[in-house]
Amino acid sequence: MWRKNAKCVQITFSFAFHREKIYNKAMKIKLVAVGKLKEAYLRAGILEYNKRMTRPVAFVELADEKIPDVPSEKERAAIKAREGEKILSALSADDFVVALAIDGKLMPSEALAKLVKEREIYGHAGNFVFVIGGSLGLSDAVLARANVLLSFGRLTLPHQLMRLVLMEQIYRCQMINRGSTYHK
Repeated sequence: MWRKNAKCVQITFSFAFHREKIYNKAMKIKLVAVGKLKEAYLRAGILEYNKRMTRPVAFVELADEKIPDVPSEKERAAIKAREGEKILSALSADDFVVALAIDGKLMPSEALAKLVKEREIYGHAGNFVFVIGGSLGLSDAVLARANVLLSFGRLTLPHQLMRLVLMEQIYRCQMINRGSTYHK
């Protein structure tokens, strides 16, 4: 009888260890954004959502390029290209990239949650990376690298505010996938 109980405890412990190992290797969600987040209230909101998440989001802030007051088309293209190079250097070859683009696909929260869950279930090797470009948008190279172009609508929002909106949606995705009543 003693051996049976000891074996049972050992199996239970082994399972718990195995589950923890799987969790640590799970896909991570990352946010790559051009520009520094300056406003304290936005930073506080983003940190609050990140604190609530079961899997916190990793942030990569890239320096934005200085834009002249009235840039020519050539200057605009050069700035987008330089910011695009920085974004691409922050990505791994096996990352699943969702780029926020005004001409991207409109998607309800449930569809975004399903996309995240599918990547998680099917054991995607890389990270699930959201990309927010600079004030001029994303370069053609970043748009081409993206697996999905996502639009939050035709409204123009400040890039810093968009980070907070995106964080709420990532949190909402986690709650939808968990079956929580947060999403009604």
